Amino acid sequence: MRQDIICIDGNNYPLYRIQTIVIGSGAAGLNAAVSLYKEGQQDIAIVTEGKMMGTSRNTGSDKQTYYKMTTCSGEADSVRQMAQTLFGGEAMDGDLALVEAALSVRGFFHLVDIGVPFPHNGAGEYIGYKTDHDPFRRGTSAGPLTSRFMTEALWHEAERYSIPVYDGYQVIEILTEKIGNEKRVRGALAVNVRAMGLEEMYAVFSAENIVYATGGEAGMYETSVYPVSQTGGLGTALRAGAKGKNLTESQFGLASTKFRWNLSGTYQQVIPRYVSTEQDGSGEREFLDGYFDCPEHMLYAIFLKGYQWPFDPRKTRDHGSSLIDILVYQEMTLKGRRVFLDYRRNPSCSEKDGRFQTALLHPEAYGYLESSGGLQDTPIKRLEHMNPAAIELYRSHGINLHEEKLEIAVCAQHNNGGLSGNWWWESNLKHFFPVGEVNGSHGVYRPGGSALNSGQVGSMRAAAYIAHCYQEKPLSGEEIRELCGGQILAAIKFGARALAKQDAVLDLREERKALGMRMSRYGAHIRSYDGIRTALMENRIQRQRIETSGINSPGDLKHYYRLRDLLVSQKAYLEAMEDYIAHGGKSRGSYLIYDEHGDKPSEKLPECFRSLLEQHGMSELIQELEYYQDTSRISWRDVRPIPEDDCWFEAVWKRYREGEYFKGNKAEAGYLQKQP
Repeated sequence: MRQDIICIDGNNYPLYRIQTIVIGSGAAGLNAAVSLYKEGQQDIAIVTEGKMMGTSRNTGSDKQTYYKMTTCSGEADSVRQMAQTLFGGEAMDGDLALVEAALSVRGFFHLVDIGVPFPHNGAGEYIGYKTDHDPFRRGTSAGPLTSRFMTEALWHEAERYSIPVYDGYQVIEILTEKIGNEKRVRGALAVNVRAMGLEEMYAVFSAENIVYATGGEAGMYETSVYPVSQTGGLGTALRAGAKGKNLTESQFGLASTKFRWNLSGTYQQVIPRYVSTEQDGSGEREFLDGYFDCPEHMLYAIFLKGYQWPFDPRKTRDHGSSLIDILVYQEMTLKGRRVFLDYRRNPSCSEKDGRFQTALLHPEAYGYLESSGGLQDTPIKRLEHMNPAAIELYRSHGINLHEEKLEIAVCAQHNNGGLSGNWWWESNLKHFFPVGEVNGSHGVYRPGGSALNSGQVGSMRAAAYIAHCYQEKPLSGEEIRELCGGQILAAIKFGARALAKQDAVLDLREERKALGMRMSRYGAHIRSYDGIRTALMENRIQRQRIETSGINSPGDLKHYYRLRDLLVSQKAYLEAMEDYIAHGGKSRGSYLIYDEHGDKPSEKLPECFRSLLEQHGMSELIQELEYYQDTSRISWRDVRPIPEDDCWFEAVWKRYREGEYFKGNKAEAGYLQKQP
């Protein structure tokens, strides 16, 4: 690593020359840095907006799951079986599924070795349980804060290796060079988020490789369970030329809003009361009852939300658990009311003479509560007995479930799509490796906890490829100025123009709110073709307004650049959704699409919930998007299949010794060529 000065248009800016920079400091980014160091590449650095920010450190759930191959019991699991489970989630590349399965145990035990407290039995078997879309007991957990424990342990490793950290830098431009028909990265331009004056606002990083670990595109949504500190960086990468993949596929579910937290597991299994009020808190009423034909079905649906937390259009019919998400959306978005969970009282239909009527419970729900000792008379008492930490979590954030209702919404929670990459996690933008949630490695349906595994596996793969194949030195200041000076100057002038224009100053907070409300209304779990086109029109108008308006001070630049790139992301996501519907795509994954030829989950619901389910016609196709300012270029391709068996020891050993797996188009295509 070298520090220097680069002069652009007569102004000097700090220049940092580093062989590989890792942008982002969550579990995937930190593991990339640690893995690079262990692979022997030590000219590395972490560039982050804030060490304490992001999803990995600041999110969790009732029992946050890590998904891996089975390591306990007598179940006969295998790499290929796990790969088939992942691949069976639809619209997922088989080579990525195989890699995520093959390295799941290695990634998991690395975390164990550095101190993440995953539980094991007396014999040392790391125990597991079934999670959603999981035929085996592959899920495990270190508790509600599993990803935080991972992040903390990986930070200790990074500090132990003295890996430099540039804390407080927001990347606003990926610097690229075009070589023939391809582009490759050459570095990044960042703003110092703690700077208040222009003199120290910008910094240039010259890098041979970039590992991009910016997380999900959380800043697009108003109703979101992502931590407030998580915004994402996908728009920056799209502008640089990285392809988007499966941008239609995100995951949504019920969460609290004052303190953002997933309301899965015991939060639902204790069967709380759902109520809504007017905006001022008046007019409280229960709203689920009228859409279920009997109390038994309603209580069972609430219970099942614990297991079936993500919204799923397949579970909206026949009194399924996702009907609840639709009813919450109807109360909030269509009726303008506020929605709460009340743990102090049972649903009215389940009480008689002030007692909880356990006879109304489905046998599965009754058996679960009885086995857990959770048949007390109120939800809060049941929760107190079964999971007291769940109550304490909210108390630590100023919410007393014993004394107040918990405000909720259907929130954006995870992006299954993202940036496209090969089975080394390298983008079409060469030397650029998106890892973690920003990488669109998941398909439509993914087993719970597979995202944490994917982040660890993908960062290990990226590190291995970089260490074996990309060892050139970063460009000098003179070379960067010659190749990328125009990009740097254009980005800086974009901010300077906004600072100079004081006759039409933006309210950046209101602009962000408008962007988020648009996405939550039109591009979340309830969608329609007309709604998406309306959102695209609004997005275009807002982008034009942003590009022709001013800001107050240099301190606003970081928000201004972020707003620009969130609008880029929103445009790309909405265009992907529009294209999906135009190609005949129906409701699937975690979203419902209005279809006039469909049916409604309940005849009492309005027309906007009429839909048809996707019947696997597009399950073996992947949508990819190249961003352009006017209209993005969207294409469809077949999923890459799971590669053929490559497990003959002598043949693999030979190819491994000769570095064959890092060479040529084999890595690009994701196929293993058989040697004669």
